[in-house]
Formats: sequence, structure tokens, C-alpha cells
Amino acid sequence: MKKWLIALMLALPSLALAEDTLDTGDTAWMMISTALVLLMTPAGLALFYGGMTRSKNVLNTYAMVLGAFVVAFIAWIAAGYSMAFGDGGSLQSYIGGFSNAFLSGINWSDLSGTYPTYVFVVFQGTFAAITVAIASGSVIERMKFSTWLVFVAIWTIFVYAPITHMVWGGDGALLFDAGALDFAGGTVVHMNGGLAGLVLAYLVGKRKGYPKIAMKPMSVMLTALGAALLWFGWYGFNGGSAFGANAVAGLAYLTTTLATAVAAVVWILIEWTVYKKPTLLGAASGVVAGLVAITPAAGFVDVSGAIIVGGVGSVVGFFGVAVLKKKLGYDDSLDAFGIHFLAGLWGALATGVLAVADQDLLWDGPLKASGDRMGQFMVQVESVVVVGMVTLIGTVVVYYIASALTGGGRVDEETEQVGLDEAVHGEKSLNI
Repeated sequence: MKKWLIALMLALPSLALAEDTLDTGDTAWMMISTALVLLMTPAGLALFYGGMTRSKNVLNTYAMVLGAFVVAFIAWIAAGYSMAFGDGGSLQSYIGGFSNAFLSGINWSDLSGTYPTYVFVVFQGTFAAITVAIASGSVIERMKFSTWLVFVAIWTIFVYAPITHMVWGGDGALLFDAGALDFAGGTVVHMNGGLAGLVLAYLVGKRKGYPKIAMKPMSVMLTALGAALLWFGWYGFNGGSAFGANAVAGLAYLTTTLATAVAAVVWILIEWTVYKKPTLLGAASGVVAGLVAITPAAGFVDVSGAIIVGGVGSVVGFFGVAVLKKKLGYDDSLDAFGIHFLAGLWGALATGVLAVADQDLLWDGPLKASGDRMGQFMVQVESVVVVGMVTLIGTVVVYYIASALTGGGRVDEETEQVGLDEAVHGEKSLNI
């Protein structure tokens, strides 16, 4: 049995088994969860981003998200999974090594606890894919498609996978051993993808005319539909991270729904107060901010914790989108940093403060072992700092490599003016 799984079972006593035994219920649950997470990227995120894009770039936006998914998943099978969950030997603190490249050494009949290892590989591959797809939202409308695809392949293996290993890689992994809590990807997915997006936005530069020219979304309806699909898929994202059809998955279902509902209401109320009009775009943004914020805490907090995480997460997201972005002047096209990084950062830190440690509740693992909430909070601070530094440095290096391999990372001025749909893909979309 994988070391990380043994450690997780110790942290979640309801999952513990004496030995690996196939459970058809858990297997079915993990396969369904994987399908739900897959839906989040080429459907949910693509529509959410596509609706916020100008009509001349909507197909390119969808292609960037879809391209990220398919390329990242191939990279995950080739080396990403091995780097994340393989045996890193003397470098086990930071990477998993290449012993399982192209899934070498893994048989179709191997189990990860109560379900096939191949299912776990695919489940985690969908996480890798959506993480890098999130970053695309910051450079929509001006990054070269070829550069983006090369960036995705390299970044998935050499930035995403090592971060995943450090947080979730099991005994010997840097942040896992420190006791960092990240139930379903607050640091690994949302902080990582959101910060990568901001770094790319600075490296690629602002869109022509930004912020003087109004760049209105093509279809708020598509964005709202995308948010709804993301919410639907998030049950696989958070519920599946319990690794079985069990009580912890039920807790994650509850906290995910409650935190998201609270976040949506809070965003609506903020807009009503500030702008005197509650917008559908704002409500959809609140939904995503709540989903992001609760992700690291979903299986660790109770009802009161979910309300706090969701409510504050919405405030943090609104601040990032409406205040910080204008103050600092960066062009984060679709607010990947403002929502994903900032709400993910809040959720990761809040987990250390709000995680339950009561024997009568569902979970009493790493937090109880750490001794006190301040100690756990400092571990959470360590985790966000380490992830932030790796993402920052790794994204800069990978972008320059991808840019050099593709003759520059930004489209020319004429292409940007015409629109990437027609200039790059030879297609046009109706303005819905």
C-alpha cells in the first residue's frame, strides 16, 4: 500500500482497513468523482471563462482550456504522476522521481486502498489538468496558442507535480511531513494555478488598450452556466478527495454546498451595497470564490467553519477582483489570481484555525497531533509560502523556455486586433 494512503487512513480513521481490498462501492464512487472533475475543465471552466471573453476570442479561450486539459493529462501519464506520487529516493522531500513514468511498475490489478490504482491516477490527472487550465484565464486574448501548449506540458511535470508531491506525497514529503492540511487542493490547485496566471500576465503583458478600452464579456449567461457546471463537478473534486463513499465524503458534500451558497449571497450583497445593483456575473463569481475557499477545508471543518470560510472567501475574492487588480494595474483577463489564488490562500490559512479536533466529530487527525491551533496555523503559513515560491520561480522559468521554443509568447498586434478566433483558429463565433 502507498505510504501516503496509509498516512491518510490514519488521519481519517473511518477509512482504515487492515489491507488493500477492492470495494465496489468505493470504486464506483471514485470513478464517478473522476468524471465529475473532468467535467469541470472542458465544460465548466471553459464556459465560465468563455462567457467573460470578448466575442472575437471566445473560441480561442475555449481552445486554451481544452488544450490545457488534454496536454496536461498526457504529461501527467508520461511523468507527472511519477513525479507526484512515485518514490523520490534521496529527493523524496521534494519530488517523486521517474520510477513510474508512463505508469511503469503499476499493474491494472493494483489497488490504492479500496479501489484500483489506475482510477487514482486518472482522478489525480484531472486535478493536474484543471490547475494549469485555471492559469489560462490570466492571459486570454494575447498569448500564443503554441506557446501555451508547450508551457502546459512542461509546467505540469516540473511545477505542478513537485508541489503535489510535497503536499500529498506521503511520508518523507516536505509539507506532508510538516502536517500541512489541504483536503482537495487549496494550495496544490487554486493557489498554484492562480499565481501562475498572475506571473504569466506580467510576463506576457497587458492587452492592447487595457484598461482604457471597455472589454465587455460576450455572454454572462455562458459564464453563469459554467459556474453551475463547476459547482456540480466540484462534488467530485471535494467529495472524491475522501477517497471512498464514506462519512468524510458526506461532510465534504455539506461544507462545499453551504460555503458556496454563503459566498454567492455575500458577493450579491457586496455589489448591492457598493454598486446598487447585484449582477449575475457577480453571483457566478461568488459561487466560484466559495468553491475555491472551501476546497482545502471541505473535509476538515464543520457547519460554522464552512459559513466562515465561504463568507470571507467571497469578500477576499471581491477585493482581489474589484480593488487589488485596479490598484496594482495588472491585466489578469478573467481574474484567475483574484479569485483562485486569493480565495485559495484564505481557505488554506483558515483550515488551520477552523479544522475540527473533537473526538466526537468525523476527523481528529493531523490537527490533534500538532498540539495546538497556532502550531497548525504556522504549518499552513509554511505551506502557502513554499507553494508560492515554487510556483513563482517555476512559472517564470517554464514560460521563458516555452517562449524560446515557439518564437515568443505573445501574438502579434494584428492578430490581437483581428481576434484570435479568426487569426489563429480560422473560425468565428456568433455573438450570443
